Amino acid sequence: MSTLGTPAPRKSTGRAVIDRLASIEDGMILKTVFFAMLAGAAWVLASDYFELNAIRPADLAVTPGDPLLPAVDRPEIDPDNPAYRPLEHITTPPEQLAEPLSIELVDGGVLMLSGTIVPGAATRFADEIGRRGDYVETVALNSPGGSVEDALVIGRLIRENGFDTAVGDGALCGSSCPLVLAGGVERIVSDNAAVGVHQIYAGAGGDQIGSAQAMSDAQSVTARIARYLEEMDIDPLVWINAMETPPDRLYFLTMEEMEQTRLAALS
Repeated sequence: MSTLGTPAPRKSTGRAVIDRLASIEDGMILKTVFFAMLAGAAWVLASDYFELNAIRPADLAVTPGDPLLPAVDRPEIDPDNPAYRPLEHITTPPEQLAEPLSIELVDGGVLMLSGTIVPGAATRFADEIGRRGDYVETVALNSPGGSVEDALVIGRLIRENGFDTAVGDGALCGSSCPLVLAGGVERIVSDNAAVGVHQIYAGAGGDQIGSAQAMSDAQSVTARIARYLEEMDIDPLVWINAMETPPDRLYFLTMEEMEQTRLAALS
């Protein structure tokens, strides 16, 4: 900004560049690094996955298979620590989690979402909110994940309507489910719940495509997720854990990680 008075002496080009770099906020630097990591990880993920499967995504989905996936190795965490035994916390039978998402309004203004987020779940959720949204205060989650597209839409509808989200005792919120969790105005996770993430990938089917299109698709999805998390005031660095975890495992987030990234607070 210019001011009246004696002009400041002109700085050398090198000094000006250094001053300019020093003025950049740390947050902007971290964001730049993060998106660079997104691009690189998306390329590796797309190349590996589509080389093996040679398919075009029919739906941007996570296919969890067994809804109770094993935890990825976390050597920095003591496996004997009772605070980090996420699978032991889950009390819902796997066959129930594998069922298509059920939506039920229960006592206390709680809208319970239980089961797999199948394509079309967001439309059903929107219809339910249209009918009984005035009675809803909190959306409770118990899901192994599913369609990323539907999870993003449900999360945005939750935020637009001012609802909180919660993962209660014995519940699982895995794969794309944490994207729904992120939509809550307040986000509460029980210390007896499990929240986990992993790589997203396409469901089976579709036309064959080359690696260039595969890279474009993977980058598009990861960028949209990062942008969504920023919109929800969640640190998108939380998704790095997902991108580093193969789809047949889950990276179960510790309470410290969820609090640090603002994904949730302990109930």
